[in-house]
Amino acid sequence: MKKKERLLVVSNRLPVSLSTEDGKLIGRPASGGLVNALSPVLKNKGGFWIGWAGTHENVSLSTLREILGPVSEESGYRLLPVMLTKEDVDSFYSGFSNSVLWPLFHDLQSRCDFNPSYWNGYLAANRKFAKVLMKHTEEDDFIWVNDYHLIPLGKMLHEKKASLKASFFLHIPFPSVDIFMKMPQRKEILSQLIHYAFVGFQTMRDRRNFLDCLKVFFPEMHASGRGNVVRVRIGECNFLVGALPISIDYRSFAFLASSKEVVSRSKDIQREMFAQKYILGVDRLDYSKGIPERLRGFQRCLELYPELREKLSLMQVVVPSRESVGEYLDLKQEIELLISRINGEYSTMRWVPVHWRYGSVPRAELAALYRGAEMALVTSLKDGMNLVCKEYCACKGDGKGVLVLSEFAGAAIQLAKGALLVNPYDVDAVAAAIAEGFTMDDHEKKRRMRLLRKSIARHDVFRWVDDFLRASVGKKLAEFPEEEIPPLWPGLRPDGEK
Repeated sequence: MKKKERLLVVSNRLPVSLSTEDGKLIGRPASGGLVNALSPVLKNKGGFWIGWAGTHENVSLSTLREILGPVSEESGYRLLPVMLTKEDVDSFYSGFSNSVLWPLFHDLQSRCDFNPSYWNGYLAANRKFAKVLMKHTEEDDFIWVNDYHLIPLGKMLHEKKASLKASFFLHIPFPSVDIFMKMPQRKEILSQLIHYAFVGFQTMRDRRNFLDCLKVFFPEMHASGRGNVVRVRIGECNFLVGALPISIDYRSFAFLASSKEVVSRSKDIQREMFAQKYILGVDRLDYSKGIPERLRGFQRCLELYPELREKLSLMQVVVPSRESVGEYLDLKQEIELLISRINGEYSTMRWVPVHWRYGSVPRAELAALYRGAEMALVTSLKDGMNLVCKEYCACKGDGKGVLVLSEFAGAAIQLAKGALLVNPYDVDAVAAAIAEGFTMDDHEKKRRMRLLRKSIARHDVFRWVDDFLRASVGKKLAEFPEEEIPPLWPGLRPDGEK
């Protein structure tokens, strides 16, 4: 009987959160855009998730496996750790990934640090990922590599075993030629990407930018086909390139938001605001999210539309990220200072313009915040997609919500008909959109929200995965049937016994 094909997901981080309790390292399932997107489709499919566990402390591999075992059982798929040293993390993660690729791909090249040593560390860490993959990969497995941290894996795996089926998805934007050209390792990055069987991007714009870059460095490149997926030939490399926007588990969010507990909590939040309505911002701490620009836009709104004072508050949730990086600490201080200035200028005895929370928010609490918010304000300076705006719409079961969305977010292409699109750099435009959303009549709100919810429900995370599998290996999600969590090593039962 033919062996079942398995799905192996590879990302920089495992979907696990490690913390020390009573002197002991504990692991729990983590959350986040990629985790929320892929966990439902990996669960009970007999596959693996490979990545760094998030610690470079003196923890042995055997100890880490003991910690990850219960998390694997809870998650429904096996977690395989890649061991990285502090030096690896400094040069691979903090260095090349987040001091070169991240700012460059978000059109923020002035924030890049082109330290030559970062590149060597980036390659060295990727070799460690490749080594773990090769230990656990079998001939018919489908390898799904995610994001900018792991671009070199395709070429590394191809050199070790050309028959392996490895595909790649970039969750962040891909820059235009004039920006991409500024990276010293520009041709090396392209040479690594063309060794995947399939390269996926969030939008047609990203795909176009990638193909334009290929034309510059590989003049012999030939692209053929129409629609979201095209075939590209460069010498002996023959691969597919597609635009497949990521999404959310729409039904899960909609169901959670309609639960009795969440509905009750959302009403409590509305009462706690001491304002008629509130706007919601939810972001990871990052300069690409445009949080200062959002605050300035809201400040401008209070200045230009004084009639909204004491009627409208902004609730800003900031999830900590890369706190060891100086730029991110500076950003946090800038946000705190702006909030202090706005509240100092406009607060009254009964009303505070800006409320904010710094820290992770439980999923049910987040759903309550979404449900109770009159508006969601997404002001990304550049975003691959942005799932916050989709989560917000999924939670608006009453249909009375307004999405104010940056035109520089990948989601703007899909959600343009229902959202109020803004240029986050234009504080007057952001202020006007907030005022428009506040005064919009209920009929128009419901009409727009129906369009948004219908589009997101139709193009949910399961369709995204199906589209990716169809485009990359010609298979449907259903062709990866449910089975037991696989053993750590071939020949072992799931409980580890021979």
